[in-house]
Amino acid sequence: MAKKAKEGRRLRSLGPFTEIVPFIMVERSDSQNTITDSFDVAGAEHLIADLRARGYDAIGVLHIILAAYVRTVSQLPQINRFIRGQRIFARNGIVVNMAIKRKMNLDENETTIKLHFDVHDTLFDVYEKVNTALKAAYEAPTNTDSTARIVNAIPRLIKKFTIWFLKMLDYFGLLPKAIIEASPFHGSLFITNMASLNIPPIRHHLYNFGNVPVFFAFGAKRHVQLFDKDGNLVRKKVVDFVANLDERICDGFYYASCLKMLKRYMENPAQLTEPPEKIVEDVR
Repeated sequence: MAKKAKEGRRLRSLGPFTEIVPFIMVERSDSQNTITDSFDVAGAEHLIADLRARGYDAIGVLHIILAAYVRTVSQLPQINRFIRGQRIFARNGIVVNMAIKRKMNLDENETTIKLHFDVHDTLFDVYEKVNTALKAAYEAPTNTDSTARIVNAIPRLIKKFTIWFLKMLDYFGLLPKAIIEASPFHGSLFITNMASLNIPPIRHHLYNFGNVPVFFAFGAKRHVQLFDKDGNLVRKKVVDFVANLDERICDGFYYASCLKMLKRYMENPAQLTEPPEKIVEDVR
């Protein structure tokens, strides 16, 4: 029986080309692809208005995007893989990192929070988990803050060696669980909300340290003129997004299927209020 890693299980039934690609494209910066798209936000706005009237006062587009991502992983699990030590793993659970600012001013430092989701989670589960994590981060330092403060206290040359040593441990899957839990560089997805800054989404790079395979940024709502299926020009409100993807974890056809499914859920989010009818498991 294969030994399970801390963050996931190694996949052993992949094709030979898939197995060798991480040895050719060693760094995540070697293997990142970027796609830009947008989704019609009308369905999300309708559901948000309905749920706010029912008492979910803080719900917004962020919750719907995250719930859509969680549901997509439940149906297309390859997007939740990661590379470690030139080997491909299926992640245990869904881990999302998100950068936040406690106050919207130039002097406030940025921090990150780590969100843990399950493939059975609904929009309501996502709402509770996100808001609980945000409340805790606004009230006290996060694990990331505390760990970074300790590492930053080390003298420069020793700090450089410490980071190298942590990277080596990470390569062999020996990084302590506490470090992984504090690290914004380990997880399924890193998401950034540029709508809170009222700007378009950034084309953000992937990090070579850690194992996050997808960076997702979304921007402020905007109006566009589009042709509908009958050829009529209509005015719609959309949200632009940019996804940066590690191409080593799955092929282009699979990624395209994931992005299409994600977009369908974001545009038709009512179905996210119920658990998925089935869960698809990754290969062994």
